[in-house]
Amino acid sequence: MDGEKCELKKRTVLGKSLLSAAAAILLFVTVAGGAAYADTSSGQTAIPAVIEKTTSSVVAIIGKPVSGKDTKERNRYDLAHGTGVIVESDGTILTNAHVVKNMRNINVVTADGRSYPGKTTHYDEESDLALVKIDALGLTPATFASPTDIKVGEPVMAIGTPLSFALRNSVTSGIVSGMDRSVQSKYQLIQTDAAINPGNSGGALVNMKGQVIGINTLKYVQYGVDGLGFSIPVHTVQYVLDHFHKYGKVKRPYLGLELGESWEAVVGLPSGNGLEVTYVEPDSPAAKAGVKQGDTLLAIDELKTGNLVAYNEALTHYLPGQKVRLTLQAGGSSKGTELVLGEERAKDAKIVQDGDGSYIDADQGKTQIGDSHFGWSMKYPAGLVKASQSPDGGNIVLADAKGEFAINIIVQDKQSEDLSPFGLLKKVSGKSNDTVLEKRYVDQAPQPYALMVGKRKEGGEYYQIRAYLKEDKIYYVIMVIKKEESYANEFKRNSYLDLLDTFVLKFDNNNPALKNISAYQQDNTVTTEYGLSFDLPTNWSKREWGQYLTYASEDGDLSVSLQVTSAASGDTVKDWAGRQERLFTGIYAEDYREVRGVQETVVGGAAALENRYASTMGDKWYEHHVLYVLKDKYKYEISFSYPKAAAGSMDEIIGSFAKSARFSKESVNSSLGFIQDEDDLMDKNRTAAYTNKKYGYSLQVPEIWYGNQGEVDTALKQFTFEGGGLSVTADDRISLEEAVNRLEQEYKKNAETDANYKYTATDEPLFETTAKRFATQYKSKNVPYTLHEYVFAQNGIVYTFRLRINDAVKTEEQWKRLERALLSARFFAK
Repeated sequence: MDGEKCELKKRTVLGKSLLSAAAAILLFVTVAGGAAYADTSSGQTAIPAVIEKTTSSVVAIIGKPVSGKDTKERNRYDLAHGTGVIVESDGTILTNAHVVKNMRNINVVTADGRSYPGKTTHYDEESDLALVKIDALGLTPATFASPTDIKVGEPVMAIGTPLSFALRNSVTSGIVSGMDRSVQSKYQLIQTDAAINPGNSGGALVNMKGQVIGINTLKYVQYGVDGLGFSIPVHTVQYVLDHFHKYGKVKRPYLGLELGESWEAVVGLPSGNGLEVTYVEPDSPAAKAGVKQGDTLLAIDELKTGNLVAYNEALTHYLPGQKVRLTLQAGGSSKGTELVLGEERAKDAKIVQDGDGSYIDADQGKTQIGDSHFGWSMKYPAGLVKASQSPDGGNIVLADAKGEFAINIIVQDKQSEDLSPFGLLKKVSGKSNDTVLEKRYVDQAPQPYALMVGKRKEGGEYYQIRAYLKEDKIYYVIMVIKKEESYANEFKRNSYLDLLDTFVLKFDNNNPALKNISAYQQDNTVTTEYGLSFDLPTNWSKREWGQYLTYASEDGDLSVSLQVTSAASGDTVKDWAGRQERLFTGIYAEDYREVRGVQETVVGGAAALENRYASTMGDKWYEHHVLYVLKDKYKYEISFSYPKAAAGSMDEIIGSFAKSARFSKESVNSSLGFIQDEDDLMDKNRTAAYTNKKYGYSLQVPEIWYGNQGEVDTALKQFTFEGGGLSVTADDRISLEEAVNRLEQEYKKNAETDANYKYTATDEPLFETTAKRFATQYKSKNVPYTLHEYVFAQNGIVYTFRLRINDAVKTEEQWKRLERALLSARFFAK
């Protein structure tokens, strides 16, 4: 939390959550108002006694600036802070993991005002709990309640350090509003209406006996919503503390499953439907036990798993290495299977699990968003997502997840640096038939801007355009509000304007709460939206070749392409690489291919496999050095292509790529979903019908060929594959005799020109008629090929079917596929 600022404002809601009903935020962000202190004058005479008993066990945790030189220039709200609970008299303190995350120069202040330097000794982001140690003796540890003694409706108090260190050990009161809540946590939470304010994170929720029943962790913040605070219950606290003391970490069991909830569980209804298995990690305990994608997990031993929180709670009863029995439903019937639990690998501290089981990567604690290259930033509220972005980042659209508004930020360079207010105001305009509601120059330091507010005639959307001038760039910030009722709602309209007001022409690289979404490629580094970045030679550039992300040298001879697809449940990188090798060898004839074989390597710190393929059509040899990486459910196939003669120089480029490659969850597009690997569905012998109604014929064409997607009723139709193809020419204006004579003259001319050109002309029975077949095997520019042409007539139309295939790909299977396509032809009268 180093760098977090708690600025006292009228109402500022920061943080990120994808919960649709309200913005659930972690407590270290800034929220409205001060603490609602316990009312001891209301007859609750027991409260002062409880406070006196428990407050000595609650401490303030402060993160001082790394350098104290400018301390005098800071106010008391500038320090990152939270709360902790003493759990042992030797100075062991329990707090939230998010309180101490990235906190430097930790200082712990006890209730009597003594200050101690502290350090984080144990950290578990999954439960949001951590231990801080100070060198102190004789402290008063808190007393924890029995988990079974906590009841809904019982009075409770929250003790913490809201807003600033000056308000340490503040007390608010309320009741336990609910139990077993599932809110942005892997585990169950306690709901309370005792006011939980920023800085109360890690503080104690205590009952009227002075016993701690929970550790405060988060609250909901939304206009019109109040009294929704949440605490980590004592049974989870005891589970984590026990593991901290025994193992130094939380040892979580690992099954190797990704699970999806039923719709009842998602909306909070009681559900006995279990959890659908959406993915099975290869070689995991679940995979070895025979669990399949599509199964439904009903229980672990006797513990029901109706939702993800129940599943995670069930796993707290076990340790890695223990044997459990899973109850599954598959194909309409129940079955049981036993497995030995593995141990969950430690997760990146920047990853948290959202309520729907998906992963929010590096957004925890990100309260601002911006572009470091173009030098702008703004507030990053809950529900704001990146909808689109240009390759250079100069045009980006941020959209509200609920669809109420969108913000378009456009940066235009090479503008006049001395534009006057009049000149800048001329830059903002709507369509000619829009209604202009406001247009003026806002002379507001430190960043004046030209403003226009309008309403579109078509669609009725309201919009606001702001244009800022900085050096030779104009920054256009455009907000579009979709519905008139949203714009007419003063509360909502002001919230939209407040968001626009946070836009500033600066980017603080030292602010850990600021998410950088820059797409600019600095030097030779490429950053993709698949979370992979890598270095390439400076003279390589992006090319629009095919459907994959491709970069190539200036002459195009050297290139690298990236294909990202989803891994099938249970698939392994070894199996995947093996399939790709078989696919390659099935294309090329033996004398025209080389395969080095699969070898182990490392790409971006991830274990990977590599293979080197070489092929030729008979002239030049070309190589493909392919890297196979399976990372976080996605398959990354990185293919370097180059002439075989350039293999030496390419080895250096490939080595540099592998060393520079980095996988970053922060740069993954939040909309990235399932991407089908088409190779997994491909059947090389499956055909699709092609019908040419104008020229009266149809064919069954292999789906792996190209050409079936273009125009249909053309006189010349071509279907191609690598190294070959089938073409059909139909002519209703020529006789069969004339067509045969023309073609025969072409073959004779070729034979006269080149003594090596040999051909045969024969009559062949075909389609219940006689076709003239011309056949040759020839070498053109050192590329040997086979060509068969059939000329015949049906229903008054002369057809020429041309089968051509290079010897390099003339495998028995490929040639038979061509012949089957020819013989599949059917003819009908127009």
